[in-house]
Amino acid sequence: MDATATLDTATCERARLARDARFDGLFFTAVRSTGIYCRPVCPAPPPKPSNISYYPTAAAAAAAGYRPCLRCRPELSPAAQQAQGQEVVRRALELIHDGFLQQDNATALAARVGVGARQLQRLFVATLGATPLQLHTTQRLLQAKQLLTETRLPVTDVALASGFNSLRRFNDAFVTGCGMPPSAIRRVPGALKPGHDGLRLRLGYRPPLDFGLMLQFLQRRMIPGIERITQDRYERAIGTPRHPALLRVRADPRRSELLLQLDGVDPRQVPHLVRRVRHMFDLDADLRQVHATLAVEPLLARGIEQRPGLRVPGGWEGFEVAVRAVLGQQVSVAAATTLARRLVQAHGQALDGMPEGLDRLFPLPAQLVDAPLEEIGLPRTRAETLRALARACEKGQLDFGPGQRLEAFIQQCIALPGIGAWTAHYIALRALGQPDAFPAGDLVLQQMLGTPEKRLTERQAEARSQDWRPWRAYAVLHLWHLSVPFAGASP
Repeated sequence: MDATATLDTATCERARLARDARFDGLFFTAVRSTGIYCRPVCPAPPPKPSNISYYPTAAAAAAAGYRPCLRCRPELSPAAQQAQGQEVVRRALELIHDGFLQQDNATALAARVGVGARQLQRLFVATLGATPLQLHTTQRLLQAKQLLTETRLPVTDVALASGFNSLRRFNDAFVTGCGMPPSAIRRVPGALKPGHDGLRLRLGYRPPLDFGLMLQFLQRRMIPGIERITQDRYERAIGTPRHPALLRVRADPRRSELLLQLDGVDPRQVPHLVRRVRHMFDLDADLRQVHATLAVEPLLARGIEQRPGLRVPGGWEGFEVAVRAVLGQQVSVAAATTLARRLVQAHGQALDGMPEGLDRLFPLPAQLVDAPLEEIGLPRTRAETLRALARACEKGQLDFGPGQRLEAFIQQCIALPGIGAWTAHYIALRALGQPDAFPAGDLVLQQMLGTPEKRLTERQAEARSQDWRPWRAYAVLHLWHLSVPFAGASP
């Protein structure tokens, strides 16, 4: 099947002419007369429809011989989420975005998601218009294009950050994919000029995004020493004790973009950090698709009307989210935050020379395996649960990497002592960004879905949620925010 045939040409045409940012990244416009491909929001004068072809991904357009536009910059487009029925593609894409094909081949990727290599390639071509390797190659080149445009990193560092170990191979690939050598990008209008400090990158998303609401959620769970959150920005200490760094995120008031500033980072870590920020703020969500599914439920339709830009707040790192989830069992959000602060002060790694309040790293699993966690005020059974969690992560029995099946991850979590289905789904929701995670045992969800006289049972809540798949995690956030007052049963 040709993936271009699955695109609704009429819808693409309307979105292109309206420069509708809600469709950014959902398709790309290739112009035969110029040989370039553009985002739906491209500010250039619209070409004639007879000169246009539509492609579902940048990689598909690149595979057809087109090069990226220098004005609308396809590297800023958010990724497209894959809906239910495309789980294999979704999981494989997560792995590709995380750099799996940097070290392994497409056969290993197919084995990882449980299908044959030929089947995976057919699924990718039918759904995305390109093979896994073509997706990976285009991703690397667009990452490089952004770094060349927005930073003063030397070309060699850009090549390394984009996954190229040879400068010659990088130059050849860039000329082939972008139609010019890397050095020429910096002469394009809009590129960063000498004298601009730091690493500052633009991260696009499809509107709406209620960034302030996201920050409120995260601020209530903020761990002093590791992160600092205000009403308009997120800051975090990152790196290692030997090479500490800082990360700052704020919204661009003029564009559908977040602005990411990185200070003191190894350039090779930039793509990894960008992926983490995109996950944390759910920047690749397609809320049109989510809302179309959830709005059939009147209660959720009310939530969408009140908070159309609500997204699922992710966590910075999976082990940190899992520890917070255990700390929050049977206590309030405030109490869980207090315990997390004590944990970091007692066992977190100190960072010299960093600003006050941003001078700690969250403990690694190895640091908590035998830690006397009762000393921070934890009950003995919960301390044992945390140590068992740390031990499982240290041994590789539990990980928070991309490409996992929700059901398999839940089973791995609940096999640990003291972790039940509620905690496992909450971890999957925030640590893995699983869009269908649904902690049916959550009391707030059961109360919101029930009547004032009687809340639903866990089984009833699970049954009620089936029509909202595969976007139940978004339903969870709406139901939490609809509760009055919003206590948020989550830790």
